Amino acid sequence: MASTFDVSPETYASMSHWFKRQLFETPPEVSPRDVDLTGKTAIVTGANQGIGLEIARQLLDLGLKKLVIGVRDEAKGRAAAIELLQGRRLPPGAIEVWGLDMLSYDSVVSFAHRVSQLDQLEIVVLNAGIFRLERTINKSTGHEEDVQTNYLSLVLLLILLLPVLKAKNMARSPGKITIVSSDAAGMSKFQEQDADPLLPALDDKAANWEGQERYGTSKLLGQLFLAEIAKRIPPSVAVINGACPGLCRSSGLARDAQSSMIRYPLGIYFWLFGRVPSVGARVVVNAAVKQGTVSHGQVIDGGRLRPMAQLVYTTKGEEVAKRLWRETMDELSFAKVESIVEELSDKAGKPAK
Repeated sequence: MASTFDVSPETYASMSHWFKRQLFETPPEVSPRDVDLTGKTAIVTGANQGIGLEIARQLLDLGLKKLVIGVRDEAKGRAAAIELLQGRRLPPGAIEVWGLDMLSYDSVVSFAHRVSQLDQLEIVVLNAGIFRLERTINKSTGHEEDVQTNYLSLVLLLILLLPVLKAKNMARSPGKITIVSSDAAGMSKFQEQDADPLLPALDDKAANWEGQERYGTSKLLGQLFLAEIAKRIPPSVAVINGACPGLCRSSGLARDAQSSMIRYPLGIYFWLFGRVPSVGARVVVNAAVKQGTVSHGQVIDGGRLRPMAQLVYTTKGEEVAKRLWRETMDELSFAKVESIVEELSDKAGKPAK
């Protein structure tokens, strides 16, 4: 681990190191001299505002041929597409807006099916996320909405897109899936980690609730999943990595606060310590287009590999990750996700010993 990262997971998750990154580290920009995306197709979810919009803009700046924006509110998505088109000479249909509601399994499955009809696909950025200030249970699934959006639906979409990326790319030049993660994952207490089963404990209406803690936990679940999926899916199928863009202003993530008094102190906090979205987006774009197979199952920050939450690297974390994997496969069994993973795994097609 020490040879992989320039900082330990413990130090990376500390507030002092976070302040250092936020205030004194500037992620490198990916320029057309570094990467040429001419002729390529990308999908960015949650791209109607904030970091997602800037990720889309930066991918287009690198010469992208076609961009698909996956958004819950298609009207806002169309407005974002108009903004992205300004000053560009792109052919008709270069930017498409598709409906994607991460609170609905049916919407995720439909979106993935539509993606399979694309002529090509090289890059997927799973950016759509949510941060609830109050506990909110998703009526369609019964799960708490941070966990539903930031973890369960994200996993479903990612796995459903793996066969698409494999079919539309070659093993020597695999497609990429980048998950937008968060520094909050390493700061989460994850008080439910000993629960068995785990997912129902995250939906417990009687348990204590704190919005920042739950958001961090939902992102930590994503990191535990990233470590597990990388053990099963080789990078020749698709390079799967994460990116931590840091705290960013005008991200729209804490939109729940706009109707409460907390919006004032929160606004000051974002102004003092937040990056502008275009700077945070650099981290994600770097992970999505510049990092190679060495980033498979890893998280990127500042243009280099950085540690995930400390729990990920512990024996306890491995046990929690296995339990989470099993419960997640059961939860998403309606979409046959486990069969998809098995068919694409390193073991697929190998003769039994």
